[in-house]
Amino acid sequence: MIDYLRDLFTNPLLINGLPPAIIETLQMVGISSLATVVLGLPLGVVLFVVQPGGMAENRILHTILSPIFVNITRSFPYAILMVALIPLTRFLVGTAIGPIAASVSLTIAAVPFFARLVETALRDIHGGKIDAAHAMGSSRMQTITKVLVPEAMPTLVAGITTTVVTIVGYSAMAGLVGGGGLGRLAYNYGYQRWEVDVMVVTVILLVILVQLIQFVGDRISRAVDHR
Repeated sequence: MIDYLRDLFTNPLLINGLPPAIIETLQMVGISSLATVVLGLPLGVVLFVVQPGGMAENRILHTILSPIFVNITRSFPYAILMVALIPLTRFLVGTAIGPIAASVSLTIAAVPFFARLVETALRDIHGGKIDAAHAMGSSRMQTITKVLVPEAMPTLVAGITTTVVTIVGYSAMAGLVGGGGLGRLAYNYGYQRWEVDVMVVTVILLVILVQLIQFVGDRISRAVDHR
């Protein structure tokens, strides 16, 4: 066992390849997670507001956003979506290779997923609270920012946590087509060259990353829950 650990920590593939792979994975996950929240939160709010019977019912807009954009995008397996978005990625960032390029497809894949979680979280808010806000003269925007979002905050944080964990899994697949990160390291060396040590270490690191994200997300969700 001691000899195995010594060989593991002196493996040149891990010594040279692991640090940049970790940085690339954190870069992909960080950029795409931030972009997903920034884009997905308002999209989820709009889905809730314009739904049939919503505060600003708009069947045409709801049809465009929900059944067409969100459902169709979510129906694509990420591996296929990632390849299909290569021309768009190259147009936006100038390249289809690297963690920045991978963040484009990661964001496009995660935004509809997170938006649906936001819509579901808002639907769980009791309708009486919305009626009470309107009765007190609150505008639609005030109802959203001061009633809906604060009341749904614990569920929204849980949704963000779930989304970030999903992005971690997607980021590993992105490494297969030049996205970099731990996924590329595991595939190029752990799978193609059958370096079992590399595969084991990358899997352990991904598990640790997911556990850390889940732990932090759960703590924040409990901290903002004042119900």
